[in-house]
Amino acid sequence: MAALFSTLPFADKSSLMMMIMMTIGVLNVAVSVNNDHSSNNRETADVVSGNGSKPFPWDKMRLPKHVIPVHYDLLLHPNLTTLTFTGFARIEITVNQQTSSVILHSRHLQITRATIQRRMRNTHTEKEVMVLEYPPFEQIALLAAFPLHVGQNYTVSIEYSANLSESFHGFYKSTYRTEEGEVRVLASTQFEPTAARMAFPCFDEPSFKARFSIKIRREPKHLALSNMPIVKSVNVANWLVEDHFDVSVKMSTYLVAFIVSDFKSVSKMTTSGIKISVYTVPDKINQADYALDAAVKLLDFYENYFSIPYPLPKQDLAAIPDFQSGAMENWGLTTYRESSLLYDPEKSSASAKLWITMIIAHELAHQWFGNLVTMEWWNDLWLNEGFAKFMEYVSVSITHPDLKVEDYFLGKCFDAMEVDALNSSHPVSTPVEDPAQIQEMFDDVSYEKGACILNMLRDYLNADVFKAGLVQYLRKYSYQNTKNEDLWNSLAHTCPVGDTQESQLQGDGFCTRNQQTSSSAHWTRREILDVTTMMNTWTLQKGFPLVTATVKGKNVHLQQEHYMKGSDSSHSTGYLWHVPLTYITSKSDTVQRFLLTTKTDVLILPEEVEWIKFNVGMNGYYIVHYEDDGWDALISLLKENHTAISSNDRASLINNVFQLVSIGKLSISKALDLSLYLKLESQIMPVFQGMNELIPMYKLMEKRDMDDVENQLKGYIVNLFKDLIDKQSWNDEGSVSERMLRSSLLLFACARKYQPCVDKAEEYFMKWKESNGTLRLPNDVKTAVYAVGAQTIEGWDFLFSKYRLPWFNTERNQIEVALSISRNKDKLQWFELGSPSIAHMVIGVTNQYSTREQLAEVKEFFNSLEEKSSQLRCVQQAVETIEENIRWMDINFEKIKIWLQNNM
Repeated sequence: MAALFSTLPFADKSSLMMMIMMTIGVLNVAVSVNNDHSSNNRETADVVSGNGSKPFPWDKMRLPKHVIPVHYDLLLHPNLTTLTFTGFARIEITVNQQTSSVILHSRHLQITRATIQRRMRNTHTEKEVMVLEYPPFEQIALLAAFPLHVGQNYTVSIEYSANLSESFHGFYKSTYRTEEGEVRVLASTQFEPTAARMAFPCFDEPSFKARFSIKIRREPKHLALSNMPIVKSVNVANWLVEDHFDVSVKMSTYLVAFIVSDFKSVSKMTTSGIKISVYTVPDKINQADYALDAAVKLLDFYENYFSIPYPLPKQDLAAIPDFQSGAMENWGLTTYRESSLLYDPEKSSASAKLWITMIIAHELAHQWFGNLVTMEWWNDLWLNEGFAKFMEYVSVSITHPDLKVEDYFLGKCFDAMEVDALNSSHPVSTPVEDPAQIQEMFDDVSYEKGACILNMLRDYLNADVFKAGLVQYLRKYSYQNTKNEDLWNSLAHTCPVGDTQESQLQGDGFCTRNQQTSSSAHWTRREILDVTTMMNTWTLQKGFPLVTATVKGKNVHLQQEHYMKGSDSSHSTGYLWHVPLTYITSKSDTVQRFLLTTKTDVLILPEEVEWIKFNVGMNGYYIVHYEDDGWDALISLLKENHTAISSNDRASLINNVFQLVSIGKLSISKALDLSLYLKLESQIMPVFQGMNELIPMYKLMEKRDMDDVENQLKGYIVNLFKDLIDKQSWNDEGSVSERMLRSSLLLFACARKYQPCVDKAEEYFMKWKESNGTLRLPNDVKTAVYAVGAQTIEGWDFLFSKYRLPWFNTERNQIEVALSISRNKDKLQWFELGSPSIAHMVIGVTNQYSTREQLAEVKEFFNSLEEKSSQLRCVQQAVETIEENIRWMDINFEKIKIWLQNNM
């Protein structure tokens, strides 16, 4: 699943605290109402609560392993008028431990009849059974009147009904408005992680893989889609059609999907004969071609890369009007937000093209990582999401080289580190049990950190060896479930190789280095390279290392420690990592390697150097502090000859220097000294990283009413990028990177009221408004133009009127940003419910708070909610972030003030 990590469309985010409370409150009330079966008068089977006269026969959140599903026959009939559906589930099971009950999942389903049938030779004994339910665990128990014997095959049959979900999970209602203004209804699914149980009773855990035969009843004007192709359609009545889908491959319940809609489609075949189709609402079918071409290229790439054929005859991509996540990898029927799939060449931005391509690459990678081979339990979600995120970059760099996706990968690692530096972070592999804990695993640590440590491992092993290990892993565990160690075991039979070094595979499956070279001292002592031990340091403990390098002549003294904000050395966790260091020096741009496995060590250089730069290309998930005059040497390099190192290396220096300020290793003046070189910078990642570090500094001041210093800092930042801003053309020419840089710079300049930018944007906005929105604006400057136009009440209202029109859907995100920048606080009460998740709402609202009063307000707010809400990880992260902001401002504000006085 592609998570949707987006910023909130609000300037005055404090006004949203009440909205969060209302949203959380609505969710809690909904759960309470839907669990209250006593008030429902519908006739049901013998369904009683587990705390009644018969005790519920199971007391654990996880299902027992003594009953295993083999095959599901599902019949579903959604009614898009009454917004209800009926269902019939027939589940073939095998028993590997004698029992008299079958425990499975069900949530908000009204069960009307349940039976268990014993199949013995030619006889079938079917008996109705009592159904117990235990809502806290979302489980039901079917109590058999006879024992279920080991090795016997049984069939469980359950008839039920339910309302189409009003949330974005389960089997839910979605709507859209046609260009003529007609509201149309469709039904779609989103089951990951634990919502298949809202559509049919099932063994709703990833390890209970089974085959699925699905039938959907629908009106003739609609079409039905599912994981597999339709094999036949039967007219049940003049007004009702029943579609029969082919039997699926063996898969987990969360990958099942079905849609009933009036969608239209376009299709193409891959080189291996797989039919690719893109489905969307009829009015937007002309926006489906880019996604179709991208999907064909990417599926061809993955089949070749993994050397494993895609196992289904088709792959559908469906754009759903109401969709909470970015996308979902349902096997054979991937689903997407419209903005994550539909591309209008006339209206969509360069960043939209990049985003859509990456999301499609992510979901199609899942067809192997996640679908073919699935994590055994949600604690190892990163095996799905980290790999899919990583493969986005591997695949798109080959299939769409013009997008230059490699430019953006290190930004994902910086995003992950921002969260991973907090005490409230968690290891990549973390124990989870209940649905709320599972849901919280879909975060930057599972996605971005997972991808970054895989990239680091590939760099360490080398791309070919890494790929061979992945193929071995996928082949060995196809249609099965895995844990962390299964992946490491597959990679343990490979050896890292360098340009001048030989590797040998030992009898125990580990590798040693033979050749003596000073650049890989640890590998020369025939030290065993244990991939499992190495990677466990990255997946089983939270956070990441700070490596301190102190140069003494030819000796580089190294020390590692846990980088953690808001803590000092007395609170050291004692964590150690196996850090695959890479470095270049003033004397050699050849990448050298050194494996740091202990707290301290010494690296010996062949000669003395003027500077040394570790973590080449930011391929490693660690940051580096250069002791003594190490930073001064690198700052001089940037000012005198910044292109001597790569743009990614420059971006990583910008990131690292400000992160070291946060923990007191460097002064803010040193970081600002480094930022001066940005006046020479023109590449997208260093510019973006410079803005990402500097802009939040004045945002913290905005919340403290420190106008003088705040305005000085804004002026400094604008002046840094002024020459680059002035060079930007107001059109859509150039590469994707150049276009994205243009869009960001112009938005920044206009938002900071840089007059040449504001004048140009005002001119464009007036012409666009006079044309009633029909004038075609260059896509890359729209956000800046809209942002300037939204500064007046009349302009804001005009933009908002266009936002609500269906033919402005491709520009909706750009208009949201512009509306949020308004200084008119009355306009900022508007809110589009359901766009970001609760977690990103909480963090987005609070991450610029920096006063003790704001901290007290946030704590009081969440403590007033029910206990579970206040214990959410996102709430802990929000509190930690505010505490860090307070500490940071207390230490650095006066220093910033003095530095600006001396350098402006």
